[in-house]
Amino acid sequence: MLTRFSAKSILLGAVSAVALMSAAQAADVVQPVEASGFNWSGLYVGFGVGTGANVHEISSDFIPGISLNGIGGEGIYGEATVGYDYMVSQRFLLGALLDAHVGTIKTSLDAFGLDADVKETYGFDVGVRAGYLLTPSTLGYVLGGYAWQKYKLDTNAGFGMDWDQGGYFVGAGVETAINANWTLKGEYRYTRFSTTDDLLSQFGAPDGALNLDTSRHTFQVAASYRFNAAKGGGTSFETPTYNWTGFYVGGGLGAGASVHQIDVPPAGVKFNGLGGEGVFGEASLGYDQDFGTWVAGIMVDARYSGMTTELDLGGGQINLDTDYGFDVLGRVGMKVNEATLAYALAGYSWQHFDLNASDPIGDIIDWGSSGFSVGGGLETAVSDKMTVGIEYRYSQFEKHDFSADLGAPDGSITSTPSFHTVRIDAKYKFN
Repeated sequence: MLTRFSAKSILLGAVSAVALMSAAQAADVVQPVEASGFNWSGLYVGFGVGTGANVHEISSDFIPGISLNGIGGEGIYGEATVGYDYMVSQRFLLGALLDAHVGTIKTSLDAFGLDADVKETYGFDVGVRAGYLLTPSTLGYVLGGYAWQKYKLDTNAGFGMDWDQGGYFVGAGVETAINANWTLKGEYRYTRFSTTDDLLSQFGAPDGALNLDTSRHTFQVAASYRFNAAKGGGTSFETPTYNWTGFYVGGGLGAGASVHQIDVPPAGVKFNGLGGEGVFGEASLGYDQDFGTWVAGIMVDARYSGMTTELDLGGGQINLDTDYGFDVLGRVGMKVNEATLAYALAGYSWQHFDLNASDPIGDIIDWGSSGFSVGGGLETAVSDKMTVGIEYRYSQFEKHDFSADLGAPDGSITSTPSFHTVRIDAKYKFN
């Protein structure tokens, strides 16, 4: 059974459909912008919602060679942005941005009467970006900069703490004009924070007694209001003529994080969760039907992943690998301008997992799990045959019972995994 199809899961899936709903609302209010009329240079403000997961690596200077990467958390967040872009040529853009966000990405533990949560509360990013106009109305870009985050530990045992971490972020996105002043974007960020080594200092422990290294994978959908966009001076070049009907093949690269909820009912333990992270490659085959304003389709994809959880034990290592899997998905999208589609998707997913150790132990347990995925993305035509895009998926898989493998009664220990993944892909349509 898929036991975590809760309000949180519904929210995570709903975030992915925001692009579709926002575009539809905007299109009802203002007529679409002409391809040559949108001016990307100037000041903008924006707001967005996002989802993602983090992975904490813990170690100690006093136990060298031993570390766990990682302790995983997941959740949602809201973000406000102010930025400035400048077109340095007909198709290249440079810009700067400042974001502030609040959220609920957290790790939770219920054990022996103790309830504890480690949560990301608020933070900010300041950075730069460089973009390339795929069409006059759609921008593909990369970005990076400085990130700062506040964390809080809450318990029901009368103690807690808070701390902050600084680091860097890198990412990529697609942003598209949906009317004369508004744009819609889908954006992925990988954030890596510097080591925190004084978490236990308030309890009298020396620095280095517990070291914490945190990384984060997030995806957001955001709308931005651009003050000068409708005042002329926009870029003008030919926009591809694209009909979405037809069969296509595609390929992409992605990254993300996994979170396993571990349940040990006899001990009253629930831990969400055991985290992992990594990159993956994906190939896809699909068919879309163009209905005018709307597009609907189906696709099948297969991937090989390097997402893993690592426990280093000095001379050896234990890994929980998320290696290969496939999806069968349906999607429905709306054309937000002359060449760009905002869409939502959902369907069946299957994933293989492998728990293994360094030689001479090797494989310990491997299993496959069925589940579902929901998500959404932005896709834009760059020729009459090719599209490129960015896409987020939240995937949840069925509970797996490890009890028999450990010689324990059924239901003694189980794991329920979920994924947050983002891919950048290209597709070639045959007709």
